[in-house]
Amino acid sequence: MTKFDGDLVENKRRSSTTHPLQDSSSKSINETVNGSHHYTIKGYSLAKGMGAGKYISSDVFSVGGYQWAIYFYPDGKNPEDNSTYVSVFIALASEGTDVRALFELTLLDQSGKGKHKVHSHFDRALESGPYTLKYRGSMWGYKRFFRRTTLETSDFLKDDCLIMHCTVGVVRTRMEGHKQYNIPIPPSDMGQSLKELLETGLGSDIVFEVGDDIFKAHKLILAARSPVFRAQFFGLIGNPNTDRVVVEDVEPSIFKAMLLFMYTDELPDVYELTGSISTCTSTIMVQHLLAAADRFGLDRLKLLCEAKLCEEVNADTVMTTLALAEQHHCSQLKMICLKFAASNLGELGLGNLT
Repeated sequence: MTKFDGDLVENKRRSSTTHPLQDSSSKSINETVNGSHHYTIKGYSLAKGMGAGKYISSDVFSVGGYQWAIYFYPDGKNPEDNSTYVSVFIALASEGTDVRALFELTLLDQSGKGKHKVHSHFDRALESGPYTLKYRGSMWGYKRFFRRTTLETSDFLKDDCLIMHCTVGVVRTRMEGHKQYNIPIPPSDMGQSLKELLETGLGSDIVFEVGDDIFKAHKLILAARSPVFRAQFFGLIGNPNTDRVVVEDVEPSIFKAMLLFMYTDELPDVYELTGSISTCTSTIMVQHLLAAADRFGLDRLKLLCEAKLCEEVNADTVMTTLALAEQHHCSQLKMICLKFAASNLGELGLGNLT
């Protein structure tokens, strides 16, 4: 009996040493999702006289899953200020409750001296924490942002134009558990590998004649990327034995850029392809690349080109870009071109049109 009890005690001791308590840990990480918006007010003098509490606003912009807008009150937000000050606010423009955020408003010095007027909540985060917006329409900003008489004689106003820069940092909290491993994962190099395959021509089975240039490629890759090439090589009326194709109505540099996209899934560097840093040259090439993308069914490339052209709309390119947008059914690009044209009738020589 005693021997048995001794064995039992020993077994318990072994059990306690072979099954130690497991430690665990976790981490709460508070961080901001940041985004910025440039807001330009042209014709500042024409906005005066609206009356206190009346404002003009920027287009809405998205940061951290919420919509925001900048409100500018040329005669001040409050009647008691009697138009002595201009007021500027950042407003929550979408549904949301208790949205916590940090803000920064900068009025840009247009003299080139860099003496911008900056109001930053980011700098005071340690003192007061983020600002909480309770509901749609909640605002953060300044009723007395700038004394109006001082503003109108300053370098912040040039050619009757004000430029503001707004940064919003939406606070997010995420949980991070304890990892039992730390294996560094390199970024994907698939695009680079396929690009090398294109550039070396290794294993190529199709040759394209584009003008005076020759391009070697791979049918399976092209067919996987483009429904047009899939039908041409492997469709019901396609010919899988084709080894040479003549491409008409496409410039060699445009076809090369299109091939690079199909192998890398990235918009090629236009400056590298053309050897030019001219914005006009870049715009013209992207216009032709959009047309090629539409022709060969490359929807992602078409959208990338559309987004790039939206950024580069100016008085020299807006009309050709508008015609391109209409021809290839690019609704957002068309809207941007029309808005630009409507805002710049004098610069485009359309001021007398009715």
